[in-house]
Amino acid sequence: MSRFVLVRLLLAAAIPLLLIPPGPLRAQEHGQHAHAEGEEVIGSVHFPTSCNEAAQERFDRGVAKLHSFWFDSANEEFAAAAAADPGCAMAHWGTAMTFWGNPMARSAPTAENAAQAVAAVARAEALADAATPRERAYIEAVAALYRDHESVGFLDRMRAHEEALAAVVAANPEDTEAAIFHARMMIANADPADLTFARQQAAAEILLPLFEAQPEHPGLAHYIIHAFDAPPIAGSGLEAARRYAEIAPAAPHALHMPSHIFTRLGYWDESIETNRRSAEASPVPDAAVHAVDYMVYAYLQQGRDSIAAAVIRRVPDSDDPYYGGLLGFNALAMPARYALERSDWEAAARLAAPEDGGPAFVRAVPRFARAVGAARSGRPEMAQSDIDALEVLESDLAESGEADWAVRVGAQRLAAEAWVLWAGGDREEALDTARRAAELEETVEKHPVTPGPLLPARELYADMLLESGDPAAALAAYEATLAREPRRARALYGAGRAAQQAGDLQAAARYAGELLELMDRADPTRPEPAWARGVAGESATR
Repeated sequence: MSRFVLVRLLLAAAIPLLLIPPGPLRAQEHGQHAHAEGEEVIGSVHFPTSCNEAAQERFDRGVAKLHSFWFDSANEEFAAAAAADPGCAMAHWGTAMTFWGNPMARSAPTAENAAQAVAAVARAEALADAATPRERAYIEAVAALYRDHESVGFLDRMRAHEEALAAVVAANPEDTEAAIFHARMMIANADPADLTFARQQAAAEILLPLFEAQPEHPGLAHYIIHAFDAPPIAGSGLEAARRYAEIAPAAPHALHMPSHIFTRLGYWDESIETNRRSAEASPVPDAAVHAVDYMVYAYLQQGRDSIAAAVIRRVPDSDDPYYGGLLGFNALAMPARYALERSDWEAAARLAAPEDGGPAFVRAVPRFARAVGAARSGRPEMAQSDIDALEVLESDLAESGEADWAVRVGAQRLAAEAWVLWAGGDREEALDTARRAAELEETVEKHPVTPGPLLPARELYADMLLESGDPAAALAAYEATLAREPRRARALYGAGRAAQQAGDLQAAARYAGELLELMDRADPTRPEPAWARGVAGESATR
């Protein structure tokens, strides 16, 4: 057994031992589902095919799991469907669909997965003559995902897949599964720079009426959450978030997904609880690391640093710090968050930066944290190599067509450069650079892999404004951060101090009250509650 496989098994065993006190999940108050002990509850899906009855049953289970991104288990169901009916072309369609992975991640499958998917498509196409015209259209749609995958970019193939699904919908207007799969691709292909969220809301208009008609459908709850995973519209996804974990509690990703909405609304207790359940349900670290990162983020907003640190320590080191790709972001983000959210610049500067492997945007995670940490701890000269690395990664992302990630990494580079300029005494240029970093970062929406920026560029700009002696401008910048990232502890604390220094004692008292509510279980080492108690005391004596 390789050390990497052993680490994966160790992580699966360690996750249930996380030091997470159980607590009420207010998100579940709107509907509990009682299930028989041992029952694998995955929601209710019926996707009619021409396959025999035994294959149809396994196929429906596979589609339900596919909708909850439980890909390995879905693959087992599709394999069982193919075994039950060797002529079932759609079983191989399902297998090919699983090998793409999460379309919301907007990343290509591994070469190994692509090869297995191409083989599954070929098996489906070989059986297509006996399939229905509707089934052949579905097979064509999945073929579009992989056709010429060695020469055509994955984003172009995702768009071709969406167009093919639109054709399935047009030819089969009563097929609700076609509508659901098409809507999910409308969301996945939405431009991260379109902050009107037009495509997401158009998809939601398709999904919401279907959810009313099929309230136990896992895909409908799942994709509605993705459709509304943005600050101005997150409230519209709250009902789906409150229900999804109970629709498909056997699926680890279904337990995690509600936290996308909870994070957008600053519902930290709910995020912790649903991610705890997801982490405990995950048999391998890929999904677990993602859920645990969201959970760590929530604990840090509450100032419960000792629990956050314990959670991080229980994630074993791996031979592959990138966890095979995208999920490396979460693995590297957790220790970076722990340092940055606590303004522990020394610790941030000391973070390791793995050199080899991993996507460019993942390799940027420790580089950004190290650069800001070095600059803000009085060692700006140490930051330059990490800033140079960020510039290379930004260029690589732009050249590979990942424009949204190039923007995010570019904003990180500018934010780090701003603090180097600040440390060097060039205050005017530093402020201008920090402002440009904030404006650039806000031209795209965050990626679903992360609960939020490692530190929002607007918040870093606000820190600099406060240090520059301009508390009124700092207050405006902190408040702009909170509009995008509600109930962030650092931003609330900064806004309160800025208001206090600007003489706006009413605003200072308001932020103090929010902090006291947010951080009522904070570790005694966190400065925010002590400041808030002082302000609250002063307000009470006035």
